[in-house]
Amino acid sequence: MSQLIRWACRFCGIAFLALSLSAGAAVPSARAQDADFQQFVQGLWPAAKARGVSRATFDDAFRGVTPDARIIALTRKQSEFVRPIWDYINGAISADRLERGRKMASEWSQTLAAVERTYGVPKEVVLGVWGMETNFGSFTGSIYVVRALSTLAFTGYRGEFFKDELLTALQILQDDHIDRNKMLGSWAGAMGQTQFMPSSFMKFAVDGNRDGVRDIWGSVPDALASTANYLRKNGWKPGLPWGFEVKLPQGFDYRHVRQGLSAWAAMGVRRIDGKAIPRAGDASLFLPGGARGPAFLVTDNYDAIKSYNASDAYAMGVAHLGDRLSGGPAIAGAWPRDEPALSKEQREELQKRLAVLGLYSGDADGKLGSKTRDALRNFQMRRGLIPDGYADVAALRELRAAR
Repeated sequence: MSQLIRWACRFCGIAFLALSLSAGAAVPSARAQDADFQQFVQGLWPAAKARGVSRATFDDAFRGVTPDARIIALTRKQSEFVRPIWDYINGAISADRLERGRKMASEWSQTLAAVERTYGVPKEVVLGVWGMETNFGSFTGSIYVVRALSTLAFTGYRGEFFKDELLTALQILQDDHIDRNKMLGSWAGAMGQTQFMPSSFMKFAVDGNRDGVRDIWGSVPDALASTANYLRKNGWKPGLPWGFEVKLPQGFDYRHVRQGLSAWAAMGVRRIDGKAIPRAGDASLFLPGGARGPAFLVTDNYDAIKSYNASDAYAMGVAHLGDRLSGGPAIAGAWPRDEPALSKEQREELQKRLAVLGLYSGDADGKLGSKTRDALRNFQMRRGLIPDGYADVAALRELRAAR
């Protein structure tokens, strides 16, 4: 039986179990589903033992745990991948979030300054992650992490990734970093003030307040320092901005994609805020709304933010929220709101058509990231179109006409 079929069968069973329970029915398939899950859990024991997890910790971690039928549905509704980027950013930079962010920035100003000195990551970027992940700690998740991860691992979602995260979560419990009843997080198993996966906790969590404990759940200094440590170790370059909004000169040649910041300035590219473009470092032109929308130059530090979450919408949300909290202006360019957004099916079709042309080798999952953008840009150059890499109805129409 293929992994996809196993996944489908397991998910159908979970969904049916939830429906049956809601209807008050007790059916044999529910018992079979539970037995299948328990067999999966017991199959984890050798790997958990090899990681130093005791039998007592293992049994306590899974005590009363059953699959959560709601979780798989949530994997299909990740807003950073399915909403237009301008809607996502507007939701992220709400008046309420800005107000709370300013209060938290003031309350934790000394901690943020110390974190910036230690790790070289600007406080506004750390604030942006904190705000995007949990609205500055106001909601860190309510799902037992072991249940979330075991549901995802059991269904086979994302292969071995969630199984490994589950085993790492057991190690965290074994090492007494957090009590079982307090190990709460998101549907994907992300935990704490800035939503670390278990593996990220093990690699990047630090003791920010120097009390001998790495507590990303209850200690704001630990969470903020851990976030900065994560970004620094994932490529953040001190002294380099993440990027900035720019105005492109008349007759701009969109074939230019990446070059030195000084070269962009020499071409007549100017910052919207009127500040000078830094001379050192490279930057890429990013057009999240196509040639008609706002234009940005983004540096390697933008990619460091994306290491936290691969979505461009998320990275722009973090970056722009941080800028606004430090007194920066709203995005000036107009978004192409008059154009209908592609449906998920249309986005998948666009990726498949790019693949047929030999331009795209990723999954046709409808999640439009840098690989899709680069492939589309190459297609547009072949067709003599503006190579902005923007996936819209016009781009899909051109792909349908291509032979």
